[in-house]
Amino acid sequence: MKTLLALLAAVPLAAFGAEGYRLDRSPHDPRDLVSLQSGARTYMNYCLGCHGLQFMRYEGLKELGLSEAQIRDNLMFTAEKLGEPVKIAFNPKDAKSWFGVAPPDLSVVARSRGPDWLYTYLRTFYRDPKSPTGWNNAVFPNVGMPHALWALQGQRGLEVVANKEGGHAAVQYKWSEIAKGTQTAAEYDATVRDLVNFLVYVAEPSGIERRPIGIVVLFVLGVLFVFAYLLKKEYWKDVK
Repeated sequence: MKTLLALLAAVPLAAFGAEGYRLDRSPHDPRDLVSLQSGARTYMNYCLGCHGLQFMRYEGLKELGLSEAQIRDNLMFTAEKLGEPVKIAFNPKDAKSWFGVAPPDLSVVARSRGPDWLYTYLRTFYRDPKSPTGWNNAVFPNVGMPHALWALQGQRGLEVVANKEGGHAAVQYKWSEIAKGTQTAAEYDATVRDLVNFLVYVAEPSGIERRPIGIVVLFVLGVLFVFAYLLKKEYWKDVK
């Protein structure tokens, strides 16, 4: 009986913990070419070492307003031809033996995880001496990935405090600064926004064009529905 009561008492706290860290809204805008270009640069310099984009070809970066020369000279690190996919520099089998699991491809991560999750995840890394990599994440506890952008953001600590107020369990996240990065907090948030923006574009390059087309299609279907309804009434008006 005591065990059952203890479990029941822990339910509110467990339910709150299951909700996880509150996600921030991502301020990305796939129509902002400057932001997309900045995000592509950040990805190629900080993420491509471990994570590829197998469904994206270097040639596709021309849609961001970049010339072939700009892509070849500044962004194309793992291929010789523009038509090749954006792949990592080493063998995935080697990566699995080094890290225990091959780093995932990020072609559609913005669709599977969502922009808000990515935006918050990339901004909530903290130092954790108990972790094999020395890093942990508030959104993805016990993540195996180290903080690839730590030189930009700096090093932070996190203290998670659970307390009960008014019979409800509450979790407070207390952040602290351990070491400064090369960017201010606002600059780092802008860098993450651009990176998320690029990943959203990669996940669905035709997304900007698809939405207006979808609106037009729904409008046309609505008009056709009216005519179909009037035609149906005309055919069945004498049927009792």
